[in-house]
Amino acid sequence: MRKKYAMLMSGIALFALVTGIFMGKEIFTKEEGEKREETNVSSAEESVKTGGESVEKTEKQKEAGTASPLLIYDIEDGYMQVPYLANVPNHIYDWNNLHEKDGYKYYIDGEGKVSRIGIDVSYFQGDIDWAKVKNSGIDFVMLRLGFRGYSEEGKLVVDEKFHQYIQEAQAAGLDTGVYFFSQAVSEEEAREEADFVYQECKEYELTCPVAFDTEKIKGDAARTDNIKPEELTDITIAFCEKIKEYGYEPMIYANAKWLTTKLQLERLGDYSIWYADYQENPLYPYTFEMWQYTETGQVDGIEGNVDLNIWFPKD
Repeated sequence: MRKKYAMLMSGIALFALVTGIFMGKEIFTKEEGEKREETNVSSAEESVKTGGESVEKTEKQKEAGTASPLLIYDIEDGYMQVPYLANVPNHIYDWNNLHEKDGYKYYIDGEGKVSRIGIDVSYFQGDIDWAKVKNSGIDFVMLRLGFRGYSEEGKLVVDEKFHQYIQEAQAAGLDTGVYFFSQAVSEEEAREEADFVYQECKEYELTCPVAFDTEKIKGDAARTDNIKPEELTDITIAFCEKIKEYGYEPMIYANAKWLTTKLQLERLGDYSIWYADYQENPLYPYTFEMWQYTETGQVDGIEGNVDLNIWFPKD
């Protein structure tokens, strides 16, 4: 009886030991997962706060050939890691030089040069009092010239407010540029879009770039959904080169996820980037010239929300 009891107790002890090991492993794994998640979020938050320090660190990693995967933020997917592009130049902005006044962000570089404040609009903004916009401190405006429909037909359409907006904005003394929402699925269609842009704005003097707006259609299928990065990059280059032939400065509008996963950024170094990111400070380390930092800005002369932009000082 004692022997059986001793064997039983030994079995129970062994079971408890094995169970404890597995339970401990499960708890450890769970705790480690939580710690990793907390570390990723805290690292992202710290990167947002330090800004310039993160870029400086990445530059040193690049030189040493030890750059780790890049952490970016996407409005739909949240924080995500993408491969770091060692041969793409980094920006030199120090986010300690970013300031806010009268509801607008602005940037002062090391030489004391101040960024320009801008908006981008389409017919969704309705009637605009451009004199009030100018007097509120806005320097420039990027106007939606038009778009290609994202259905299979892909019809080219002029923004119904474009001609009114550009005439009134220029009369108010605002610098103006345009953007075109593309759904081109070939280089031929991209050049067709550039021709379309030229025909609609050739009577106006543009003092800001012509932007190629390439982005995801949220919540619906689009004719561009299955385009590979190499193809989309070819399409983007075709549009930009055609725009250069017309004498305009081309620019590419996109967010961090699109720039790093849907385009081959290494091939787009000849064009300015208009970067969309609604965080306090961007995590994106690569060069960009214009930053769309909010879609909920408030500007005198415009009812409702409007996108606000910083155009960084040029060297």
